[in-house]
Amino acid sequence: MTGCTPKHAMVLAAGRGERMRPLTDTLPKPLIDVGGRALVDRVIDRLEDAGVEAVAVNLHHLGHLIEDHLGRRASGGAKISFSPEDILLDTGGGVARALPLLGEEPFFVANADVIWLNGCDDALGRLSGAWDDRLMDGLLLVHSTVEAYGYEGDGDFMMDPAGLLARRPEGEIAPFLFTGVQILHPRLFDGAPEAPFSLNLLYDKALGRGRLYGVVHDGEWFHLGTPRGLEEAETYMNERYAGIRRR
Repeated sequence: MTGCTPKHAMVLAAGRGERMRPLTDTLPKPLIDVGGRALVDRVIDRLEDAGVEAVAVNLHHLGHLIEDHLGRRASGGAKISFSPEDILLDTGGGVARALPLLGEEPFFVANADVIWLNGCDDALGRLSGAWDDRLMDGLLLVHSTVEAYGYEGDGDFMMDPAGLLARRPEGEIAPFLFTGVQILHPRLFDGAPEAPFSLNLLYDKALGRGRLYGVVHDGEWFHLGTPRGLEEAETYMNERYAGIRRR
């Protein structure tokens, strides 16, 4: 199968947002407002625009506030369900717990603490169009390391002309970072641990099999991991999109 249009998606919203304290002591990071819209709403807006019909959201830290907020959300076409976690299951464990809600076909996964703005084409549409079931177990949206807002790391991946990914060599700066937006196939979770684990464990499995690919994002991307990143995003939105709730 070349190309796919995922109808299911997972939004990762369970984290504590430690680096955003004290703000996140009383407000879960997915509910932080940027440019007049909560982060989690921005992510779900994008997914609905891409044709997603069902969105699973995992919950832990102040999860009742996220559930209440999304319960009041105006319907945009997607059914929202929740996957509560008594303990933090990390990214991989969170998705694994929610697999019964995500169907048997490839699905989107997106972090709730990022903002992406489309370039020439819709980013999720580009991911869907690039999916090749014969070659891939995972397809990540990646972005230029040096052009990202709010990011201070050394990047994550190298990528060959066909889009096949490889980990950043130790001591080097990689040209691409992972945006937190992706398509995954349920088969990638076959044999996954029952304990909390990171999606990086499954990425490494797919990398070892030559089945993890990337698509380069051609729009803007913001990491909201720190107050500085939040300030950069707010400044950008206020200057470039004043009065616009949704691009």
